Amino acid sequence: MFQCNLIRSMMQLEKTYIDLAQGSSINCLIICDRGTMDASAYMSAEDWARLKQELDLNDVTLRDNRYNQVIHMVSAADGAEDFYTTEDHTVRYETPEVARKLDDLASQAWVGHPYYDVIDNSTDFESKVIRMLATVCYRLGLDLGDRLHINSKKRKFLVTSLPDKSVFPQHQDFEVIHDYLVTPSRKMQARIRRRGQNGSWTYTHTIRRPKINNQVVETKQPISGRNYQNLLAQKDSGHFTIVKMRRCFLWNNQYFQMDIYKDPCHPRCKDLVFLETYTTKVNDEMILPDFLTISQDVTGNPQYSMFNLSLKDGRQNKKSYLMTDCRANTFDLIEVPVDVVNCHDDKIHDAATNNHNQDENQKHLKASDKNHNSVQNGIDH
Repeated sequence: MFQCNLIRSMMQLEKTYIDLAQGSSINCLIICDRGTMDASAYMSAEDWARLKQELDLNDVTLRDNRYNQVIHMVSAADGAEDFYTTEDHTVRYETPEVARKLDDLASQAWVGHPYYDVIDNSTDFESKVIRMLATVCYRLGLDLGDRLHINSKKRKFLVTSLPDKSVFPQHQDFEVIHDYLVTPSRKMQARIRRRGQNGSWTYTHTIRRPKINNQVVETKQPISGRNYQNLLAQKDSGHFTIVKMRRCFLWNNQYFQMDIYKDPCHPRCKDLVFLETYTTKVNDEMILPDFLTISQDVTGNPQYSMFNLSLKDGRQNKKSYLMTDCRANTFDLIEVPVDVVNCHDDKIHDAATNNHNQDENQKHLKASDKNHNSVQNGIDH
């Protein structure tokens, strides 16, 4: 009875969004976190057959005709076991063995769909996300250049001269405000971001955890304005607030983001401008906007990480956190994708939803009276 009502609810919810999309004047892409065939993974073959009969449905209707594309993100329990955990997860309770079994059943349920793609754990996490996005774009016929190439990396450049706004191609400007939070461990880094234009805002809570198998574990969660204010009370007094104007634009079929640091800020940030993009090209292969004066590639240079730029002088001098030149680069800076995609994968979906639940927030509240230091490495987003 539960699975029967669940499928009815899923189909009605999908119909609601399909109706909205059909009534829209612009192209729409509807992404479903789960599909109707997933229910068969939690039922015996006999019960599934009875359910389809009761609802007057069949596999072709539920699997082949209902969805234009199906992507199965293989569970971390199968091939990335070090990243699979039930700790701090309110909805995940399966052991790795049970998770692998259910994942295989869910995967088998979609076999036969004309456009079925499986994204396994043969690469690291960042590459897994890129492979998934590239698969969607390929099915849609979208050409994004090399941005979604598996070897595409985030590149960061120091801009020394900013032309008049009229010189830029069509663009969007946003106000972006970052604050670092106290954390219960020096090996963690937490921050909140407020990003908006014309008085409308989005809010994001980011937690960066210690490396696992040389991979950075960073989770991002959209939060409400109220939760943002609550978390702001946990601001780390050892860091300045970072205020930027972010300009987003396309040039030569390449997507760029430019961060212009604004007052109030530390003198070291005054007039700083960074240009960022994702690409596989390096050095002389890079073709950058010709209307900008760019002095150097600062990708991976800790002197220009947002974390280090936000440090107050007292903390900088005491711990020698801020590198004064690139020769002092004694630790690694690892860049990760800007945002986590909402899709069906326990590594991505659970990380983006469960690791930032209220229990996690309470942990930060308890730690707010401790003067903990965050990890040295910085990530600018």
